[in-house]
Amino acid sequence: MRPAELNRLSVEEAADRYVELVRAKVVTGGLSRATAEVYARDVQTFVRLTRVCRLSEVLDDLAGDDVDAVLLAFARKPDERRRVPAGGGELQSAASQARFRRSVSALFKHAALAGWVQLNPMASATVVARERGGLRAERRALTREQAQGLVGAAVSPAGDEVRGRRDQRMEVRDALIVLLLTMVGPRVSELVRANVEDFYTNDGERYWRIFGKGGRTRDVPLPRLVARALADYLEVRRGDDKALLLSWRGRRLARGDVQGVIDRVQARVDPERRRSVTPHGLRHTTATHLLAGGTDMDAVRRVLGHGDLSTLGRYRDELPGELEAAMRAHPLVHDTGV
Repeated sequence: MRPAELNRLSVEEAADRYVELVRAKVVTGGLSRATAEVYARDVQTFVRLTRVCRLSEVLDDLAGDDVDAVLLAFARKPDERRRVPAGGGELQSAASQARFRRSVSALFKHAALAGWVQLNPMASATVVARERGGLRAERRALTREQAQGLVGAAVSPAGDEVRGRRDQRMEVRDALIVLLLTMVGPRVSELVRANVEDFYTNDGERYWRIFGKGGRTRDVPLPRLVARALADYLEVRRGDDKALLLSWRGRRLARGDVQGVIDRVQARVDPERRRSVTPHGLRHTTATHLLAGGTDMDAVRRVLGHGDLSTLGRYRDELPGELEAAMRAHPLVHDTGV
């Protein structure tokens, strides 16, 4: 069972304690020396990469997207066991990436049992090793055209998209999920944990009180399109559960169901505007387009629930044509009247 009190260790201290435990298992015969050293090396690499990615120094503050950042950093890291050719070293193989992920997962499994973290972030980490390439392009932000195509397909489903019993209207729920992810950018864990009572109206404005990691909450106003989708869903929602998003059986929607919702809506998008994307990729989409549209960085930070402005750098993806548009609108060009 998990201890009653949380022990907020630093990433480095937690890793040191875990490595000591792993090496102690060699003495008792629980692990071979070679296996223990592989675990130790991977955990020490994890500590170094958290610094490279400028993540929190406290283990409990790391979420699934932070773990994903480390896994991607490891995937891009040259394999030091191989000879480095003139053009640069080979990146980590899929097998090495999978092994590293298992080592990190074992660290967090122990951390959850020892009371070093409230929640195991591996449950929401989405990066997996691929036999070719390794990286998940689906985590990038959608372009404006791709995002508009996804939103359009969500709010205007075809008649044959009404699934299951006619009184459950899953397509209305799916539209709300896509709009919240694309325009508000919550973590998928925050989305599935949301309750009906978390949404309220103040001075005519609809808000979502989001319960984020580390026990922090934030109140985010909903864009009008999202507020209308919420109202439409609440009109047809059935079930006594306090959860906002329910399955067709009337149970709280699971984290793994969200990707299926996105994929169903994405299948209705025009192929020229369609690109597969994860829930976290839609979180990138929110950040990228708010920042590209000139929204204040601190406001975007508060929408996403980040504790530090520096974290936004990992969520701001490059959009095609944005540099050209920026230079065309250069203030000095207009000031000179040329």
